[in-house]
Amino acid sequence: MPLPKAEITRLRALREKKHREAAGLFVIEGEKVVGELLAATFPLFEIYATEAWVELERGRPRPRSAAGSPHLQIHTITPDEMARLSHYPTPSSVLAVGKIVRTPLAAGALDHGLTLALDGIQDPGNVGTLLRLADWFALDRVLLSPDCADLFSQKVINASMGSFARVTVHTAPLAEALAGVRVPVLGCDLQGDNVHALKHCRDAVIVIGSEGRGLSPAVQACVTQRVTIPRLGGAESLNAAIAAAIVIDNLKRVTG
Repeated sequence: MPLPKAEITRLRALREKKHREAAGLFVIEGEKVVGELLAATFPLFEIYATEAWVELERGRPRPRSAAGSPHLQIHTITPDEMARLSHYPTPSSVLAVGKIVRTPLAAGALDHGLTLALDGIQDPGNVGTLLRLADWFALDRVLLSPDCADLFSQKVINASMGSFARVTVHTAPLAEALAGVRVPVLGCDLQGDNVHALKHCRDAVIVIGSEGRGLSPAVQACVTQRVTIPRLGGAESLNAAIAAAIVIDNLKRVTG
């Protein structure tokens, strides 16, 4: 049965944040990223795929297509229909729909473990890479300010390389969330202390600001120690994800 025009319109609309929020759904496309979400047992809601993808999935040694949810619906569509749904000039063979679930930040949660807080990072590639970084270093959580790139955008999910499904992420106004925190709040700042001199700090919040403006004034007021990566050359700044990686690696090194 051909895919109804209204269904195509509905799925294409999920590219935009306002439609995602209204529907409570997000869309993600691509064999690799959908496979990663299925492997991580992320609760997908629907899959639209070509017959070639469905047959390949049936032949896998483990039932990945059933891993996302017992209520997962798989729709087999033609390559032409996939081209109409696709986000890309060259369509992939599978597109999935997932439910938007936002986990509230529990009171006192930031006082335990390591938290990566992102202050106004609007580039979705950076946000996705930072999720991947949090996954790599096994951080306890990531906290996004409301003006960060949308967690459920395709670009963020793709850049996270599957970490989107494995990392605990909260969205909250950072200044409010950091108020009263009892652990060190380390803010990345060009005028900060040398990151190589960090002391033992098993519980902490690491705050990364946007490349354009750095930390917002309200968040700066919550920072207990500013840290910087010594500049030996002439570059004006570091990419936010690279800076976060260096700071977290040094923190992990001194805490074991």
